[in-house]
Amino acid sequence: MTASERLLVVEDEPTLRELLSASLRLAGFAVVAVESGAQALAAVREQRPDLIVLDVMLPDFDGFEVVRRLREEHSAAPSGHPPVLFLTARDAPEDRIGGLRAGGDDYLTKPFNLEELVLRIRAILRRTSGRPADGRLVVGTLELDPDSHQVIRDGHPVQLSPTEFSLLRVLMENAGQVLSKARLLELVWHYDFGGDDSIVASYISYLRRKVDRDDPKLIHTVRGTGYVLRRPRP
Repeated sequence: MTASERLLVVEDEPTLRELLSASLRLAGFAVVAVESGAQALAAVREQRPDLIVLDVMLPDFDGFEVVRRLREEHSAAPSGHPPVLFLTARDAPEDRIGGLRAGGDDYLTKPFNLEELVLRIRAILRRTSGRPADGRLVVGTLELDPDSHQVIRDGHPVQLSPTEFSLLRVLMENAGQVLSKARLLELVWHYDFGGDDSIVASYISYLRRKVDRDDPKLIHTVRGTGYVLRRPRP
């Protein structure tokens, strides 16, 4: 998990809000923190978080209402609103069911273990990272089917060599994570003992010509570090 995963923390109690923010940043996330439902709605529009950690009891309206309004605002968006992990002091089964029915992806009761919170956040992000239930990988308008070895960009099929396909698959499976040339040599070419990393740059160039000719660009070079395939912001 990298800091490219942006979390919105919505918690009205100042001490807990600061503790959550500091702990989640330490775990490698980028964090924006607010204290009310209205601020949460504004932050989703402005910050476009990858996940919302949402307290149910807020000073203006509750977390369930936040999600209801998000659902209305994002009803036309292909990806909908960001996934939500509810935090609440209410632990009755009907409260958990109500939270999930309201549109939450998980439900954690207070007091909670910070390590468990981080694990649950990572599990949600893995589930909602763009891989449909049938195993396809989807990033923006780019789709890859590992079973049929079919690649589609903007609705059009893309012909790739086996090595190009393997490289794209690794980039899509690790979308948002910067991969070094050495790591790509290991994952794609299985050179775990080192090797000529110029081959990586060559194949990245081949991929860009085939799947990244139009905007928004998905494959990015991180100078001095490696390459990353990033999801376009809505």
